Amino acid sequence: MSASNQERLSDLIRFYSILEKLSKKTKGPRHLSACSGRMDWPGRGVYFFQEHGEERRDSGSGLRVVRVGTHALKAGSKTTLWKRLSQHKGPVKSGGGNHRGSIFRLIVGTALMERERLVYPTWGKGSSAPREIRQGEHSLEKRVSEVIGDMPFLWLKIDDESGPDTLRGYIERNVIALLSNHNKPAIDSPSGKWLGHLCNREKVRSSGLWNQNHVDEDYDPVFLKVFERLVSEMDER
Repeated sequence: MSASNQERLSDLIRFYSILEKLSKKTKGPRHLSACSGRMDWPGRGVYFFQEHGEERRDSGSGLRVVRVGTHALKAGSKTTLWKRLSQHKGPVKSGGGNHRGSIFRLIVGTALMERERLVYPTWGKGSSAPREIRQGEHSLEKRVSEVIGDMPFLWLKIDDESGPDTLRGYIERNVIALLSNHNKPAIDSPSGKWLGHLCNREKVRSSGLWNQNHVDEDYDPVFLKVFERLVSEMDER
């Protein structure tokens, strides 16, 4: 293992130790399938999804993080943390969702189609679609809701203003860059059964994450100090 990869492994071990502190602050992870807007959510934050069956192999024990995200990275955006999470969850009443409003849903859907030999030719086409097309996609939307809803996740409160230069964006892109195996010796590589292997997005497959942005970037190790401070300052839920 190269020195740089040894440093990355050390940083991953530190990242997960901080995440464990965050888990204690939030009293453990939640599952989207059991969440609602009536629960106690900060206005803004960063979320970290894990996935059952996806164990850490090198940095310790426990589930590895498979997706990192935030929201309100455009100036003036009023999107809250729960609103973004609810877009990934989909509406409870129908059990479906809108993959055109959630890239997480879209890419999970492509992997499900490949694994289950499903054909939805309109999936991912356009930023909106008429009712008849959405009705035709409903069964796949329901499957996506089941998969995402079963993933445990943690969230970190960072209630800064919306915009591209937020602390939320800083934490999001650095965590993704640290976790990503894209064009690097793999650390905590995905299991052979990971659904993401079947995604149609090359960067998902190569990074081992349900992310595309920032997977090919370098991370700044200093971000871990900021991350740890933000976790220590967060009130227990």
